Order: sequence, then C-alpha cells, then structure tokens
Amino acid sequence: MTKKLLSGITRRDFLGGVSLATASGALLSPMELMAKMGTMPKEYYPPSLTGMRGSHVGSFEVAHSVSWEGKDWGRPNDQTDDVYDMIVVGGGISGLTAAMVYQQKQGGGKKVLVLDNHDDFGGHAKRNEFEVDGRLIIGYGGSQTIDSPGFYSPEAKQVMKDIAIETDRFYDYFDMDYFTKYNMSPCLFFKQSEYGEDKLIRNALEGASSFMGDGPAYTKEQRIETIREFPLSVEAQDSIIKLLFEAEDKFPELSIEEKVTKLRSMSYTDYLQQYYDMPSEATELLRDRTKGGWGAGADALSALEGLNMWMPGMRVYGDVLEAISEEEEGEDEPYIHHFPDGNAGVARALVRKLLPEAVPGTTMEDLVLSRVDYSLLDREGSDNRIRLNSTAVDVQHTADQNHVDVVYVKENQTYRVRGKHVVLACYNNLIPYICPEVSEAQREAISYATKIPLVYTNVVLRNWRAFAELNTNRIHIPRERMVQDYYLDFPVSMGDYKFSENPDQPIVVHGTMVPLEPDQGFSHKEQAIMGRTRLYQYTYEDFETSILDHFDTMLKSGGFDVERDIAAITVNRWPHGYSWEYNDLYDDPSFTPYNGPHIAGRAQIGRISIANSDASAYAYVNGAIDAAVRAVNEQIAL
Repeated sequence: MTKKLLSGITRRDFLGGVSLATASGALLSPMELMAKMGTMPKEYYPPSLTGMRGSHVGSFEVAHSVSWEGKDWGRPNDQTDDVYDMIVVGGGISGLTAAMVYQQKQGGGKKVLVLDNHDDFGGHAKRNEFEVDGRLIIGYGGSQTIDSPGFYSPEAKQVMKDIAIETDRFYDYFDMDYFTKYNMSPCLFFKQSEYGEDKLIRNALEGASSFMGDGPAYTKEQRIETIREFPLSVEAQDSIIKLLFEAEDKFPELSIEEKVTKLRSMSYTDYLQQYYDMPSEATELLRDRTKGGWGAGADALSALEGLNMWMPGMRVYGDVLEAISEEEEGEDEPYIHHFPDGNAGVARALVRKLLPEAVPGTTMEDLVLSRVDYSLLDREGSDNRIRLNSTAVDVQHTADQNHVDVVYVKENQTYRVRGKHVVLACYNNLIPYICPEVSEAQREAISYATKIPLVYTNVVLRNWRAFAELNTNRIHIPRERMVQDYYLDFPVSMGDYKFSENPDQPIVVHGTMVPLEPDQGFSHKEQAIMGRTRLYQYTYEDFETSILDHFDTMLKSGGFDVERDIAAITVNRWPHGYSWEYNDLYDDPSFTPYNGPHIAGRAQIGRISIANSDASAYAYVNGAIDAAVRAVNEQIAL
C-alpha cells in the first residue's frame, strides 16, 4: 500500500525557524542559504535540520567534481588569513582530536584551522534534534557508541579524560532493564510482497530477547513452535531447527589449524548451505544479522568470522575460537557507552575543549542539552577555528617545503590558506585526488580499501504505544532493500535530558540500511561499491514512502497510525560510511589494524600527515583518535 507523503516532514527543512524554501518555492541547500544569510549567523543550527542529512546536498559535489571529473579549481594568488601552525582537513572525531592534541603537545597558543565539507562538525558523528509537542528529542545520525572503552589505548583513554568523558558514568545513565520491564523482544516482519502475507513474528533465531540480550528467555519448544509459524517451506523450517538445536562439529578429524583454514575458506552462508542443506529462503533470515557490526552480510563473511560473532550453529567450534582469540588488556563491557546523540557527544566535547565559549558548560552531562553557538566556531583572532561548508581541493607543499598550501571551496568560491603543518583527516580515498604529492605506491595502497555505504534513519514518534502492545522493541525485515531494521532508541537519560518514560511519550525509532547486493557471488568490496551507486539514486521521498509503508503494515495490529503517530523523519545518508576493516574471506588473513596496505597508505608526506579511521583500518572512535595522535606526533617530530 502506498501512503501519501507526510506534510510538514518532507518538503521543507528549517534552520532556526527559517525555511529553506525561497518565496518562489525553490529549495535551497544549507550552503546556498548561508551564502544568502552570511556566514554563521546566530540562527545557524544544523542539528535541527530534517530531511536528507548525513552526506547532504552541498557536502559532496565539489569533492566529486575533483575525483570524478578531474576538475581543477585553480589556486588563488591571494592567501586567506595569516599562516596557521596547523591546518586540519576534516572536522570529524579524528580531525578535532588532532587539533586538540596538537595544541596540548605544543603548550597551547598555536593557530589551528579545521576545514570540513559538511554544514556541521563531527563527520559521521551526527546529531539530530527534533521538537515534538514542545519536547526536545535527540537522536544520532551516524557514529553510534563508545564501544569497549576499557580496551582503548592509553592515548585514547587520555583524550577521553581530557574532554571530560567518564565512561563509567554510563552505567548510571543507560537503563539496561528498560525493555525487559515491558516484556519486549525482537521480531521478524515478513512482507506480503516477498512472503505472500504480512506477518510479525517473534524472532526465534535469538536465544533470549531484548536489544541488550537480557530479555525473556524461551524454551526450545517455544522457539520451535515459533519457527513453524515462519512463512517458509517445511524444508527451510527443518534446516533452521537442525542448525539451532542439532549443531555439530562438521570437521572432527581436522586439527584446530586445519579447522581455521577450512572455516576461513567459505562464507557462513556457504557453510549453512553445504553442511546443513539450508535453502536460500532460510539463509536469508540469518544473512543480515552481521550487517550492523561489519557492513557485510553472512554471504560475504567467512564461517570463521561467523564463529567469532557466535552465529547460530558455530558454538560447537569453541576450541577453535579459544585458539585464535588474542588476549587484550581490559574487561568485557556491555554496549552502553552511548550519548543520546551517539558519538556526536564526543565531537561536541572536543569542540568544547577547542572553543569553550561555543559550547557552554563543563560536564559530559550538561553537554547533552548544551546548544552550540556556531557563530563562534570560525571567529577571527581565535587560536582554534572551525570552518564548515569548506571542501579542500588541493593540498601541497610550497616550493621551499617550509609550508603547505591548502586550497578549498566554500560557497562556490576558491580560497587558499597556508600552514606549517597539515593533517588530512578527511575521507581517505579522496586524498590522492587532492594531494598531488602522493606517490603511485601510496595511491595504490590507499585505493585498496573502500568505504561501506550506510543509512541511519530517525523516525520520531509521538508515542510508542504500538510497540508496547506488540511487545517488541526491534523489528527486522528480511529481503528488504531499503531500511531493514528498526529499533527503539537506546534508553539513556543524562543530566536534565530524560529518555521516554512510558509508551505514551515521544521516542526515536532508529532505522538502519546497509545497501549491498548479497547472494550474487560478489565480494564484500564489490557489493559496497554497487550499493553506494544505488544509494546515490535514492531520493528522500523514496525513503519516506518506504518507511511509511513499513510502519503502516508492521505495526497495524498494534493500533499504529502513520498520519497521527509519526512526527518527523530524518534520513542520514552515508555513501562513504564504515571504514574498511579487513575481511578474511577476501583479504590476506595477516592483515589487521597493525598490518596491511593501510600502513603504506597513511605514510607521512613531509609536513602532511594522514589521520582518520580509514588509516587505522578500524571503524570505531578509538581508531579515529589513535590515528589523530599518531599524525600529530609525526608532525611535531619534524
């Protein structure tokens, strides 16, 4: 069923109450609006923008003109600003960390400029804000959670301490029992277009069931009974039941080393089809469980990685996992270190450290509701300046090798700034196109990896009574090519910000999409490139129409009404999303964050160093921080 588009959500973005529509009705991008309104007025506040966010209109066109079309933007004769001590290209967590650490190591008082192509700082750490019935609702539009901070390097732990983030406090702020109180568990939604009927069923593939894994447990008999309700053939149902309850070591005659080789040689999907006679209609239900952590389905991950992720049927190889697991210093931690705006909280803490007057407050708690004054980010005379909507197009040393000139484009005008040092904390694969001093060998090393496309949507509900009625907090839609997973937001209350206290209050439903082309024989990398191409073709209206249809059908029996209950939708599109992490089904098994092509790809080029999570081959906050510290150390050693 096709629903009409929601009025008030889709056609207009608002910037501090100023419509982006002109009097004639034509829509302006945030960059175009800023050109008309002047740079960084008081009203400038990107977190409140809805519609298509993430890589928004105005953030990528200049970069594409350079990388896709080979456009030469020229080099202005006049230099903008005085000489900076350091210029950082990229205002994500890695770039902001580089700026802060450089000031610290140099004793402060240095002149630092951060350039970023987006209309907001933070890179993938994106904050989305909504006002629903007079209540502020905060969501995350990208980088999600501070994962396992106990395992961070000493340098990354120090950065967190320096920006006043104490991760132990999240044990007080994250309500790990929240969904258990409502007897909620994950569900599968089988669409009529794919399975002949619309059917919402508890996900019996999970052993227990809240999002945190500590929900109600179900007996073997209950799980089998539920699987028999799946709209699949009896053959498919039988194969799933066999995998869940009759799994066995398929290679008892092999040594542990031989088992490692064997499991690494095939995808988890191939393993299921070959050793459990599982038809594709059954493997599809398991395939996409790995997307959230890997940006890849089980058809593009090895059976060995399936073991590492404790996928169904793999616990029988516990001896193999024990043999290949590396001991790390630290204690296992729950997945709870989450600001209401995700890792945008980390980015805001870094900006507060660089520009205290722009981000009022002093604690991680007051950071949540602190309103950033964007007009103070790029203020003349400030030691630290953050210049948004500015895309670097040329980065190279001066003739005497004593400085680096950075040419950037802002509001379709070209500018040139000069610095004693430069850190490139931007999208890694773009670097060879904007830095002509990258050698051919380094260019090849950089091009080895690709980003994984990703979409994070935030659907803001006036209430979540339908979810409560259906006893579910998370829904997965098999075979869906648009948003495939929806779940109620993380239950985090910090400072004066309170999470939804009951089903009659507003809440964010987070939706994810990893656009790939599974089960067609393509490698992980090939799927990512194809998925990115497909993602660029989708409009905001395509997402909105699909989301409305999902909510209309999967929650109908809970009394949900899309016109009444949906207050806003924001789509955070990241065609260049997750950083590439080595995949042992396709990459050399010896490649790790400590060894691989990315090491040569991040090689220092005189006064230019490279810092981003791509350069760490690790798509996490500490990967970005560690890369920044390394890059700064390279430069101050000159």
